[in-house]
Amino acid sequence: MTAILILAGLFLLALGGELLVRGAVGIARNLGVSPLLAGLTIVGFGTSTPELVTSINAATAGYPGIALGNVIGSNIANILLILGISALILPLAVEPKAFLRDGATLIAATIACAICVLIGDLGRIVGTALLVALAAYILIAYLSERSVPDPAGEMHAHLSEDVTPLAHRTSALAIMVAAGITAAIFGAQLLVDGAVALARIWGVSEAVIGLTVVAIGTSLPELIACVVAAVRRHADVALGNVVGSNIYNILGILGATALVEPLSVPPEIAQTDIWILLAATALLILFLRTGWTLKRWEGAVFVALYAGYCLMLFR
Repeated sequence: MTAILILAGLFLLALGGELLVRGAVGIARNLGVSPLLAGLTIVGFGTSTPELVTSINAATAGYPGIALGNVIGSNIANILLILGISALILPLAVEPKAFLRDGATLIAATIACAICVLIGDLGRIVGTALLVALAAYILIAYLSERSVPDPAGEMHAHLSEDVTPLAHRTSALAIMVAAGITAAIFGAQLLVDGAVALARIWGVSEAVIGLTVVAIGTSLPELIACVVAAVRRHADVALGNVVGSNIYNILGILGATALVEPLSVPPEIAQTDIWILLAATALLILFLRTGWTLKRWEGAVFVALYAGYCLMLFR
């Protein structure tokens, strides 16, 4: 029964995120919204929908370990697992100018997340500050890229251009968006219920399940998007998707969750997992700075490190 809950929840979350992104991007195109703005907002928010609804659902249900573990675990999985797999398919070359601002934002957001976690409590003031920081990032990025086109703008435009809507009429696309949101909400409820039950069966903390099973499941949209981008040889899209998702996860999802329901930080996350996230982010920056390409062997290192991380959690 627990496995059915988790699998059904993951399926609905993946389906909901996919319908939401495709429907919203289609509506944006019909309304004449630029690919740049769609890439910065719709795709970023859409692919993070599973993490958002799952973390808010877990927080309001009284499971902060799942809510916070989902965000931190998703960011660790995005770097080590998803980028690792993508780099194994296609070495991910990046244009330095395209990565400069978003890379700096990722570093700042990750450090901010670490500070919040080490303080021990994420209240509504912290949540509001994180959301304001996200809004400022989107506004600055959009205004700068619109006025002076640069490689970063091209990357964000590619994020939305790589999405193929399943319909063309705005009414049908609106139904897709509504269906996607509904599926994601129900999927999050099933996943959280299954995760809590699984933690009790396995005798581990809810935070461990949030960091692994829940985090990997809610990262499915990013995994699919990155693998597709790698197969299409759009290296900038694969990397940009992960960097953008990690920024949204911290500033948007953690911010929104703390605003809805203040979170207390489980001790194991403050002692270990936040440092793993900092180390994974630092390693990503280091690998990219050596030749501005995430090579296949570096992708293999990422995947091996993620496997070791999971083994450590369940030891």
